[in-house]
Amino acid sequence: MAAPGENLRINGDRLWDSLMDMAKIGPGVAGGNNRQTLTDADAEGRALFQSWCEDAGCAMGLDALGNMFATRAGTDPDALPVYVGSHLDTQPTGGKYDGVLGVLGGLEILRTMNDLGIKTKHPIVVTNWTNEEGTRFAPAMLASGVFAGVHDQAWAEAREDAKGKTFGAELDRIGWRGEEPVGARKMHAFFELHIEQGPILEAEGKDIGVVTHGQGLSWTEVTITGKDAHTGSTPMPMRRNAGLGMARVLEAVEEIAWAHGPHAVGAAGHIDVYPNSRNVIPGKVVFTVDFRSPDLAVITDMVAQMKARARAICDDMELEIAFEQVGGFDPVTFDPACVSAVRSAAERLGYSHMNIISGAGHDACWINQVAPTAMIMCPCVDGLSHNEAEEISKEWAAAGADVLMHAVVETAVIVE
Repeated sequence: MAAPGENLRINGDRLWDSLMDMAKIGPGVAGGNNRQTLTDADAEGRALFQSWCEDAGCAMGLDALGNMFATRAGTDPDALPVYVGSHLDTQPTGGKYDGVLGVLGGLEILRTMNDLGIKTKHPIVVTNWTNEEGTRFAPAMLASGVFAGVHDQAWAEAREDAKGKTFGAELDRIGWRGEEPVGARKMHAFFELHIEQGPILEAEGKDIGVVTHGQGLSWTEVTITGKDAHTGSTPMPMRRNAGLGMARVLEAVEEIAWAHGPHAVGAAGHIDVYPNSRNVIPGKVVFTVDFRSPDLAVITDMVAQMKARARAICDDMELEIAFEQVGGFDPVTFDPACVSAVRSAAERLGYSHMNIISGAGHDACWINQVAPTAMIMCPCVDGLSHNEAEEISKEWAAAGADVLMHAVVETAVIVE
């Protein structure tokens, strides 16, 4: 198929202005965003995105989990669409670019094509996936997981937040449930642009990350139970300190991850301590161990080692321990043809690039199971993400969107 000319570029100023306008919705307390899924702020962001898509001449589709699909028609009514997108929801203390760049970068592709009168054989669809972050309703990538057949829809709708509100009820409350069956759409291909969320591209001085694989992950929720007791009047030999048990398990998690290097990682990011009082020895702790690696065998071994060492620690301390698998997915190998389209686009446009493995989970990781998929990454300052100080440059955003457009348009086939 013919490749688009190297002079084909998006409007970087317009993309940046759109990013800044979206960032005004659900502002954080320190310059970032708090636009958690299915909140009023999420509804407002969705409405703005829809208005922009309609202004660009797109028809908006909406499925039963609130996934949004803005379609620019192709010349062949029988050709399957090329999909592009990411997510608009954020962490409670999130940045302005995580996910949002992929959605608005997709919109900018359509705007640029309109400006230049470019037609494609395949339709192009820009997608906003619901609840990618998984902060309010676990697990992450929830709606794209249902779309790909990984999760059951009823199970997804029953997920509860910290206040006991369910995903389904909150989706209805904000008015963004559609009638379209989840997963009914068929895709020719899917492309996702995202900030790296790590320091590699910036450190290597590269404009573009060509994502060849995605790390797999395993989330194990660990509950350690001891006995609440007064911190001042309970003798040291008589304590059953669940907090201390957790500390020793987390030290083991660190050692296990280091031993499986260089690509394995592990930590606990979600920790609840009970009763969480200054003068009470913790009687119970609940924490989630997050292990990741591009090698499934490594993940499996790390989890097994963690459980064995954690049981031994708790037995020695006369503590009870329980494990529950609360999330995870296998490592991902992205479609070679789609990856090649991304790499060729970067080369055609003259952007420096390198192969990279995604350390985070993304909607593309699930969609890869049902359609040829690839990802594009741009650098972020100091690799910082899931933080209100998350930052990228206008030039990085434009380069990523340029590569995205070339890969998408080439796959959708330009009609002369």
